[in-house]
Amino acid sequence: MRLKFTKMHGLGNDFVVFDATHARLELSREQLRRISDRHFGAGCDQILLVEQPRQPDTDFYYRIFNADGSEVEQCGNGARCFVRYVREHGLTGKIEIRVGTLDGVIVPRLGADGQVTVNMGVPEFDPSRIPFQAERRAPTYMLDVGGRQVEICALSMGNPHAVQFVPDVERAPVQTEGAAIEVHPRFPQRVNAGYVQVVNRGHIRLRVFERGAGETLACGTGACAAVAAGIQRGLLDRRVTVTTRGGDLGILWEVEGKPVMVPGPAVTVFEGELELEAI
Repeated sequence: MRLKFTKMHGLGNDFVVFDATHARLELSREQLRRISDRHFGAGCDQILLVEQPRQPDTDFYYRIFNADGSEVEQCGNGARCFVRYVREHGLTGKIEIRVGTLDGVIVPRLGADGQVTVNMGVPEFDPSRIPFQAERRAPTYMLDVGGRQVEICALSMGNPHAVQFVPDVERAPVQTEGAAIEVHPRFPQRVNAGYVQVVNRGHIRLRVFERGAGETLACGTGACAAVAAGIQRGLLDRRVTVTTRGGDLGILWEVEGKPVMVPGPAVTVFEGELELEAI
């Protein structure tokens, strides 16, 4: 069976997108891994499935699979690509859509300038809802990583994040320590490990070791989590430019209890076909 796909990216965080609105598409973990493989497949950080809505007040349902084949709750850069995909493929004429996910409904909007703004929902700091093992909510937590105590902020943006503030993000141990934090036992559903350098109150630099994908060039939910954590600690203003290795995102979080708003680019790279049996 041959499957048509679209390769897309948001600030270098790249995706293989499948239209599953006409027929349900079930891919095994091994098939997902092979599709994501940059040598033997199409190559991507995540695979996105566009499905028919599962709730009456939504337009689509959105499934996200990491490169290791695990299904996850949310992806900010993927959400921007999602709305561009459904518009470009004639699946909707709307510029703002309501999309169901494992974590609830998101509302991406396509602007006249081609930028996509996504309402990413309200940051969650309650440990039981991240989920994170802690007795009570605190501004920061100490995490034992290989015998070394690391100070993190823990929160959820629909998916769990452990955020560290570091003096120089380029020197941060993202590949080594980030991999250890991802599978730390205090995060029962694993976690995205973010490293943040504060340039000033309106600008940060960010690197993220993503759960199930490794370090990516950009992470939309990671950018939201970094800004929310910085605001909670009194380090940042409400509107922040987040510089990733793939480019810049502007993040706005007006007040606790309100959603984080994320405008940014979504780019179609190419269309192709995969022979599913061959992978």
